[in-house]
Amino acid sequence: MSQPVHVVCPHCVTTNRVPAARLGEQPNCGHCRKPLFNQHPMTLTGANFDRHLKVDDLPLVVDFWAPWCGPCRTMAPAFEQAAAQLEPHFRLGKLNTDEEVEIAGRYGIRSIPTLIVFKLGREVARQAGAMPAAAMVQWIRQAG
Repeated sequence: MSQPVHVVCPHCVTTNRVPAARLGEQPNCGHCRKPLFNQHPMTLTGANFDRHLKVDDLPLVVDFWAPWCGPCRTMAPAFEQAAAQLEPHFRLGKLNTDEEVEIAGRYGIRSIPTLIVFKLGREVARQAGAMPAAAMVQWIRQAG
């Protein structure tokens, strides 16, 4: 029997205990019954960011971006591809710095896009600037 992993639902923000060996079996949330993983980055907001950061046992990769940022829009498909390749061993989320100024300030975001990898609530790696999907996946795996 494998150790349970705490996974926060991207839909209802309920914490789920999932055996680590069953992460790849497309688990659903015990509360809302929606999939815990959908191979797409989740939207992070002031309402759910800290919960995903501090409660989820999986490494969290955050794309700090803004809608007016050309490089951010260019990198968005690569971040989608990375989510499809890295779930369920990583959580990927996008945080709009224009809407979540306090969180962006907390992490000293000065240029976008910026990717930060968090493990158990602590920053472990940071990369500023757009990157292609293959390089992003490699960088995230090394950091995580």
